[in-house]
Amino acid sequence: MPSACALCGAVQRQVVCAACAADLLRPVRRCPACALALGRHFHCPACAASPPAFDHAHTLGDYASPQDQLVLALKFGHALPLAGWLAARLAAGLPAAWAPQAAPDLIAPIPLSPQRLAARGFNQAWEIARPLALRLGLRADPVLLQRQRDTGSQRALDLAARQVNLRGAFRLTRAARFDGLHVALVDDVMTSGATLHEAAGVLKAHGAARVSVIVALRTP
Repeated sequence: MPSACALCGAVQRQVVCAACAADLLRPVRRCPACALALGRHFHCPACAASPPAFDHAHTLGDYASPQDQLVLALKFGHALPLAGWLAARLAAGLPAAWAPQAAPDLIAPIPLSPQRLAARGFNQAWEIARPLALRLGLRADPVLLQRQRDTGSQRALDLAARQVNLRGAFRLTRAARFDGLHVALVDDVMTSGATLHEAAGVLKAHGAARVSVIVALRTP
């Protein structure tokens, strides 16, 4: 069946047309640790000021118009086929992004709070992580982490306030050790990185040697 491009509306065969996909996926020099576009900087000012607990980040592009509609339609419009499209594009770039490090031993989504999961009906991070793990042939755990409380919207908070708001927000759902393992966390958007930083810290505290984060889009 024909499909209307989720970004421009052009009727063709894909969820996102070739022209819009090429615009989203154009090469941008990014910080390997936090995935911010570096522009004229040689080193990342954000990581120099506040190093994240995770070791590597990979994204398709910036969370900006018009590609932000991909995430908004997925989260709030229940356009679940977009999760598979995002996962396929992420999978295409990840083997090269991880080199020379080994691929992760385990992939897990950033969890929603029980209240938000009940209201939305699905976790968009898991909807991306599940097909991503299948494409990469990696083990996935949808409930590795649990969000202990609803931290609410963080849009109006700066990085320091976000980190305070998220402190202690995550825990493992069961007793486990990740000694020497490489774990990848998946989310739809990374804004300040505070959420992923907190979740990565939990995994590092339980022995993870390396934590990568994979996000569909990154706030510039």
